[in-house]
Amino acid sequence: MGAVLQNQRIQDRWIVAAQKGEAAAELARVLGVPEPITRILIARGVETAEAARAFLQPGMGQLHDPCKMLGMQAAVTRLRTAIERQEPVLIYGDYDVDGTVATVLLKTGLERAAAWLGRTADVRYHIPHRVREGYGMQDARIEAAAAEGVRLVVSVDTGIRAFAAAAQARRLGLDLIVTDHHLPEVTEEQAPVPEAIAVLNPNQLGCPYPYKDLCGAAVAFKLVQALLESSAADAGQQARVREKMLPSFLKLVAVATIADAVPLTGENRTLARLGLLELRQPAQPGLCALMELAQIDTGRPISAMDVAFRLAPRINAAGRMDIASDVVEMFLTRDATTARTLAEKLHRLNDERRNREAEALRTIEAQIEAQTGAPSEAATQPPPHAVATPPCYVLDDASLQTAPGTQPETFPSSPCSGAWHRGVIGILASRVVDRTARPALVITHEDGEAYGSGRSVAGFHLLDALTAVNGQGEARLFTRFGGHAHAVGFSLPSERVGQLRQRMLSYAADRLTPEDLEQSLLCDAEVRLGDLTAEFFAQLEQMGPFGRGNEEPVFLSRGVRLAADPRVVNHRHLRLTVEDADRGAKFSGVAWSRREDWSQVALKQGWRRGDLLDLAFRLHRNFHPTYGGWELGVVGIRTHSANG
Repeated sequence: MGAVLQNQRIQDRWIVAAQKGEAAAELARVLGVPEPITRILIARGVETAEAARAFLQPGMGQLHDPCKMLGMQAAVTRLRTAIERQEPVLIYGDYDVDGTVATVLLKTGLERAAAWLGRTADVRYHIPHRVREGYGMQDARIEAAAAEGVRLVVSVDTGIRAFAAAAQARRLGLDLIVTDHHLPEVTEEQAPVPEAIAVLNPNQLGCPYPYKDLCGAAVAFKLVQALLESSAADAGQQARVREKMLPSFLKLVAVATIADAVPLTGENRTLARLGLLELRQPAQPGLCALMELAQIDTGRPISAMDVAFRLAPRINAAGRMDIASDVVEMFLTRDATTARTLAEKLHRLNDERRNREAEALRTIEAQIEAQTGAPSEAATQPPPHAVATPPCYVLDDASLQTAPGTQPETFPSSPCSGAWHRGVIGILASRVVDRTARPALVITHEDGEAYGSGRSVAGFHLLDALTAVNGQGEARLFTRFGGHAHAVGFSLPSERVGQLRQRMLSYAADRLTPEDLEQSLLCDAEVRLGDLTAEFFAQLEQMGPFGRGNEEPVFLSRGVRLAADPRVVNHRHLRLTVEDADRGAKFSGVAWSRREDWSQVALKQGWRRGDLLDLAFRLHRNFHPTYGGWELGVVGIRTHSANG
């Protein structure tokens, strides 16, 4: 991003969330951990020694009973019947990490349960093509399943709004089990769900399941857990399920949980934490091959960042750029050669995805200028809704065909092919949010239809926003839409994008205050560099995995001394070596220029060796055998003032 985003600077106001106090000191004494750690725990709602021990050392015993989920008993009973009768079962999945992993988990679980019951399961699966079919269950595929002799369809990571597909299944005599985690469609009276044998979704009205934020694969895992435990022949086999088999499923549950960006709180954090431990011992040939290509070393701890930025993008690449069923086949095959071939294909597709993304990012800047900057000299009036900092962004590739500084409100009805690949628009939306701290919708056009993906910021419920701007009756904007608070997907006729832009800007302006959008820097705790001991780092690692809802802590250290002149890296980023002015502890780190060009700030401020700075940073572990160790990931820098 260029000057437009760099002008949206992090404010000088730095807020420290976790303060010193008697409660933190006492909890540190009881637990025997550094006091800054307990300050952060208390600030995150972990206030007692019992809760802290459970948080720092989660175990299988913290997972909830799957039978607490509404519809679970009915779903297990119907699956047991299908196994006993050896009925063909179709798993209807989705093309992202969550959907493909859920498909693998359920197919594997059904086949294992069948083996225990002395049967051979006939389990098929369908992963829709992102472009040809789009998201959700399609009537045509349900009809084809009936013609193929399928008697039971089980959806995973989809289906909570599939009313038409459910009706089609019913007409054709097919039974349906819906497993999903997306929010039901809410009306003024109720939150209805499709008619089915069972609907498993902790977010449906009346579901007593105690944790609501599971991803789709985790809901499928819960079904597998209940099925396997009910199929066990005796108490000994049930124990083996809980001690051996279920932990082996958690590898992929963790991958899906992290990739789907659900909150890493409560049960999700337990699933992710235990699954990351299991990932150090991969067994499936496909998983082994993909981890090797992603350069994930099983000889060291595997982090959520390893999954989110190395493993998940390669899995997602199949659905974004080609055929997502390759992912399912890669995870299911026992042939090492086939697995390696499929893993290498995903690796290549991810490279292609990155190239497409980079091309699109180079054009995003012009879009943002059109919605934020002054008109060009050729323009006779400002672009619609042109403000210094809009509350949200609605960006689309068709607008790139217009004159600079203008923003079209209508599009030709003739077929057009978008410049941005539909497989990368979700990533593009995430990039815009990361760099602007604003909700963003990114749209591409194909044959007169606009396909979009959106990402949001804390405090702005994106699915509620789309529901509100959609309208009613014949005035509705969207052909289809869905998602949750943080991420959405949608489609609409291309000529309606201008209306969508107007309605979104108006809706966001009414609900996002300047305080909501202010880019103040929130720090979890203030520490001295000398406090960062081996014991501190060990406890910090126990607080992970980090992600949405359990963010990686940001620490503040005041008055650290530059031990060397700052060094510019790759023309923009800034490498620093700093030390505790009193205790001598020394650390290196990099300030990455995303919303702030730190190289220019350093030049303007004239920072030199010996200067005192205030630093806000995250702590990252470098595992390089020669120059590894703990490093600072700097997110904020300012010249130290004795007055604070």
